[in-house]
Amino acid sequence: MVTIDHHKLFIGVDIGGTKTAVSLWVGEEKLVQKVQFPTIGTPEEVIAKINVVIDRILETNPTASTGLSALGISCGGPLDRTEGLLLSPPNLPGWDRIPIVRALQEKTGLPCFLENDANACALAEWRWGAGRGYRDIVFLTFGTGLGCGLILNGRLYRGAGDLAGEIGHIRIAEDGPEGYGKRGSWEGFCSGSGLSRLYAEATGRKETGKYICDAARRGEVDALKVIEKCAFYLGRGIALLIDILNPQCIILGGIFVRSEGLFHRIMESVIAEEALAPSRKQCIIRPALLGELLGDKAALGVAINGLLSKPST
Repeated sequence: MVTIDHHKLFIGVDIGGTKTAVSLWVGEEKLVQKVQFPTIGTPEEVIAKINVVIDRILETNPTASTGLSALGISCGGPLDRTEGLLLSPPNLPGWDRIPIVRALQEKTGLPCFLENDANACALAEWRWGAGRGYRDIVFLTFGTGLGCGLILNGRLYRGAGDLAGEIGHIRIAEDGPEGYGKRGSWEGFCSGSGLSRLYAEATGRKETGKYICDAARRGEVDALKVIEKCAFYLGRGIALLIDILNPQCIILGGIFVRSEGLFHRIMESVIAEEALAPSRKQCIIRPALLGELLGDKAALGVAINGLLSKPST
């Protein structure tokens, strides 16, 4: 893996449905400053806020303004990476064909690069986290939704139209809670929103994924049944990925990082039953390692990967 000059400076922008974070990095490891704010308002208002925060960070760190190399943007898809557009991500209502790259590039004058958040997290975990040292990894977001980033043969795989990895849309059961616009989808069972829907079907109450995991740890019967169903379908979906892609490592983020113990036993038993034994033996399944820094490192990874992939002139 190519290393980056530790004197180079980067800006990372992590745009989420609830919060946006802007960070300044020196090299690959040193987080100089991070500013976070709610993703509230029109796309234009949020972009204006991002630019204000970038200005504030550079004013606080005046030597940085002359040494910046690139800016990376991590955001939920769908998006058009080549044109630099956000295409109505489900977690950002109203963000339809928003030219995020052009807006930030015109303001900063920096090379700006865009990736969906699952790809960006895959890059980060591959470069600095649980996927380090492997050439073939799968990263599953397992957060509010279920997305997937693929590093295959040592390269980020995006597909013909940057839509590879939309595994949440796969129908994994004939029926079930709706996720990603489809009943019985993998996201409908294995995501924070999926857990909420399953729990609401069982109890009539809508609760967050965190609440349900906490309730399961306390031994609440309904919560435990929801977790068991989620873990079953998590294992079934992972078995498909193992059989199709034969990866060395599958990394799970989000809910799995915080609550691995709730899912592990059932997930593993289903994988053992469903996946081809030789492929299963070659694949390590582990939680993401970057923790609370994952989103920030993901945006940094987009900047670095974009810079390294940019044709030399």
